Amino acid sequence: MDASQPYNPRTVEEVFRDFKSRRAGIIKALTTDVEEFYQQCDPEKENLCLYGYPNEQWEVNLPAEEVPPELPEPALGINFARDGMPEKDWLALVAVHGDAWLLAVAFYFGARFGFDKADRKRLFNMINDLPTIFEVVSGGAKKQAKEKSSVSNHSSSKSKSNSKAKGSEQQSKFPKASTPKDDDEDGLDEEEDEEHGDTLCGSCGENYASDEFWICCDICEVWFHGSCVKITPARAEHIKQYKCPACTNKRARP
Repeated sequence: MDASQPYNPRTVEEVFRDFKSRRAGIIKALTTDVEEFYQQCDPEKENLCLYGYPNEQWEVNLPAEEVPPELPEPALGINFARDGMPEKDWLALVAVHGDAWLLAVAFYFGARFGFDKADRKRLFNMINDLPTIFEVVSGGAKKQAKEKSSVSNHSSSKSKSNSKAKGSEQQSKFPKASTPKDDDEDGLDEEEDEEHGDTLCGSCGENYASDEFWICCDICEVWFHGSCVKITPARAEHIKQYKCPACTNKRARP
């Protein structure tokens, strides 16, 4: 496992950063890289695990051979259930086990480096502010964002007619904020940040930020960081209908 070089975060902030990075890797496997992940989880192979690493990469591999392992191990044998249930349910099951593993790793570090009650509480609160992998994969994070948006009355910003992320239209919804602005413009930007603040990326689950490029899927109407789905503003200008990786890969399984 080349990506699993020993890494020992020692502070609450470092453990949380490790948690977020591993989480991003697993979410990537279950969303943007789902086709590759599906193929690697061959039920004919031995017991396989899904690992997320501090460099935001993922890997499907056999469990560690050493006993006890250096870190808590992910759920064993995720590949065996692949063909025994609908793909959506299988991915949700893997996501739930991924959430459990990430918590185990985070609090393993907390115990190893002597986090006290206040540190553990702070770590949990930081983790709890993020959507779980299951919520991201199952669409729960999207549902929560829609519920919040209806309360804050900004659901109209996600209408189908305004979902194209290109040209000046995209800049008006998710501005780059790279040029100096007067006080009035700053006020408008603050209102826009507040308006879209509950929007979550369908890939990594992170919140909207005005200095990042976003694009919306024309099929499921979920927003994504351009960087998460490898779409640049220039490329978006030539896309007539954008389909996210999950919608692109949706097809009947044998």
